[in-house]
Amino acid sequence: MRLGDMTISSRSSIYHRHRFPPDVIAHAVRLYFRFPLSLCMLVDLLAERGIIVSHRTIPVWFIAVGYRIAF
Repeated sequence: MRLGDMTISSRSSIYHRHRFPPDVIAHAVRLYFRFPLSLCMLVDLLAERGIIVSHRTIPVWFIAVGYRIAF
């Protein structure tokens, strides 16, 4: 990547080294901040969409990318 190359957005860099795609992580974080959901409820909602994730993974997403998305 050259210095002036804008092919990689700053949004994708906050998701660097995460297992799940940025859209899945952003969706989970938005749901948690927007609605009064517990971690178990959020895991169930994601599981209904075919995304199997641990309840311990979701708080890591909140710390890593949550504040950048929500605010």
